[in-house]
Amino acid sequence: MAVCCVFAGFSQNFVKLTPIPPQTGQILTCSTALSTNPETFDIYLTEQSFAELALSALCSNPVIQRQFGNVRVTIGENDYDTFRYISHGVSNLALVKANVVTAFGADEIYGYEEVAMHPDYSAYFIALKEKPELTKEYLLGKRIGILDYPSSRSGHIVPKTRLKALGLNTNNIHLHYYNSHGELRRALLAGDVDIISSYWDKNDGKKLSRSYITALEESVSGMRWYLKMQTRNTDLRCAVQSAIQTMSANQTKKYYQQVQIEEPCIDAVTQ
Repeated sequence: MAVCCVFAGFSQNFVKLTPIPPQTGQILTCSTALSTNPETFDIYLTEQSFAELALSALCSNPVIQRQFGNVRVTIGENDYDTFRYISHGVSNLALVKANVVTAFGADEIYGYEEVAMHPDYSAYFIALKEKPELTKEYLLGKRIGILDYPSSRSGHIVPKTRLKALGLNTNNIHLHYYNSHGELRRALLAGDVDIISSYWDKNDGKKLSRSYITALEESVSGMRWYLKMQTRNTDLRCAVQSAIQTMSANQTKKYYQQVQIEEPCIDAVTQ
């Protein structure tokens, strides 16, 4: 305890400590500062395909340029990143699941409001050459690919819940963890696993068969865009919703091309 006190005193005498923001895998900012305004518009997401789109749409947005000095896009890599950014209200705008915001009470504490949503979807067991059966006898000894991302419903929560209900655990099945739905599909096609847990994408029909999927849950909550609205900054809300529409329209992933704006502005602010 004495050592801690001495160190604390030393730090106060010689160094002015400042809060250190969470650090993750990748952070992007506008190529040049928008103004001398010290405030930064922080965006948090885990979907890599939105990073450059968000930077382009918001760095060039007149409302953002008036109200902020820069835009910072943080690409989270895991649940710990999401926890740090959402539970502490670091981000002005975030693309996350609804359960993340409600679990931390971020909507009540920091005023996070849902401004847009991508559609709900179904979770499936997907195999390569046969339709998976949801029985203990069938799944015993199977190599099952899931996401190494505990907040993912289709890739982690739903399959683990179903397996537990069937009395299955790591002693009688083989769980293989992957970092993305794309990695899951590559593992299945390569024969590294027998089954994966994921959603069904329209492009999956090119290499996989709908005959070999089995529903685990019919309705899984989709990704949501949350804006921190601690004041009635309606110009910002309208500008962000307009940017989300632009980003979604330019997405290469079909799922994210589908977006519903919540309580859309009658006249989006562009100036």
